[in-house]
Amino acid sequence: MASIPHVLSGISIILLILYGVDVVIGGGGAGKGFLPFDAMTRGIGFGMPPIILSFVAFFISKKPPFKGLGIMLIVTGVLIIIGGVMSSVSASENSARMVGEGGGLIIVGAIIAVLGGIKIKKSLSNV
Repeated sequence: MASIPHVLSGISIILLILYGVDVVIGGGGAGKGFLPFDAMTRGIGFGMPPIILSFVAFFISKKPPFKGLGIMLIVTGVLIIIGGVMSSVSASENSARMVGEGGGLIIVGAIIAVLGGIKIKKSLSNV
């Protein structure tokens, strides 16, 4: 049976995969993927919720310790890091802001991955 934290983390992963596939298909251009959004709208709608949901999933899952949730948080963190790297690499000469945002995403992704590691460590220590 799936718990609320697992569902939230699963939604995060699905949103990030949709975001990534849309960027790859559309080459990052506004409305060129299968989602009819510009980069900012796509980021707010499909990038921000996974970050928020991941933190919520971590903090509401007190007991029992969830090893599976830890793995899901690590996956979410890695997907966010990949997005941050891709954002930094694809930044054009006049978009230093994108490089900054990419760096911020890398940091946030790393934090979420570390939270996943903490969740796994706690589940192993309570066995």
